Amino acid sequence: MDVWSTQGLTKRFGTFTAVSDLTLSVGEGVTGVVGHNGAGKSTLIRMLLGLEPPTSGTATIFGIDATQNPLEARARVGFMPEYDCMPPDVSAAQSIMHFGRISGLPRDIARERASDVLRHVGLDEARHRPVGTYSTGMKQRAKLAQALVHDPDLIMLDEPTNGLDPSGRDEMLGLIQRIGHEFGISVLVTSHLLGELERICDHVVVLDGGRLVTSSSISDLTADTGALEVEVIGTDERSPAPQLIAALHCRGIEAGRSGGMVIIPQASDEARAAVVELCADNGWGLSRMTGSRHQLSELFLGEGDSPEASQGSGATRDGQEAA
Repeated sequence: MDVWSTQGLTKRFGTFTAVSDLTLSVGEGVTGVVGHNGAGKSTLIRMLLGLEPPTSGTATIFGIDATQNPLEARARVGFMPEYDCMPPDVSAAQSIMHFGRISGLPRDIARERASDVLRHVGLDEARHRPVGTYSTGMKQRAKLAQALVHDPDLIMLDEPTNGLDPSGRDEMLGLIQRIGHEFGISVLVTSHLLGELERICDHVVVLDGGRLVTSSSISDLTADTGALEVEVIGTDERSPAPQLIAALHCRGIEAGRSGGMVIIPQASDEARAAVVELCADNGWGLSRMTGSRHQLSELFLGEGDSPEASQGSGATRDGQEAA
């Protein structure tokens, strides 16, 4: 059975269409929903939770129609919203035990589960402090804990790394990966930071203007391009990349440059051997030589667009959020 699915799902707000005729099905694992700001990611989550009625079409959780049976659907889901959802003057332990209670857990079990999930997210020692005294990263982890307290089959995380510094993002992404791959809980995570999704997801759904661009496994979307990426280091501050490219051309091997990398379109054994030989002969350090793979950012590049233009439009890579 699919974990979640949609059929002809559409949501309009007046003349604005947030989600348009969306049909897809998603199985177990960690699934990323990515798109520019305003692509329909949060609206999709709200319809899957039964919090927003669709204009037309259906959204289901484990085969349960979220519009017809919202409480039954939400009973199997944990939700971490983008906004703050925990009272600042109450301790994390008390808040999360309360969330467990309203999810139907008996008091003793809710208390035990609260302690367990706070330990899993790294807040065991701070569990009796008011949430208002927490840092942004701690608040995000507390929100993740409340999504897990009732032991759901699926958790939905809306922009879980927003506002976090690089260290906090790494911690959050590591937690999400553990939940999906070690705890066996399926995950739906939204983000417009493409590098995050490449790192942790098994499957990705790409939305643009509320429409489906693609739904595919990360391995398929980031398949090998057949090219070779080479990074070389010279004996001084100047990169020997131009010299390496010229030397490869003399041997009849096509090569170009992208930033500090030398790109060889055909990753043949001959090209690899030539790079190693030229580095050895000229005293260059061979820092890296790997097969080039497609990146999720390419899905946001129209013909004639540049990577810089893509980064300015809201879908970015490597943790650099668009302004």
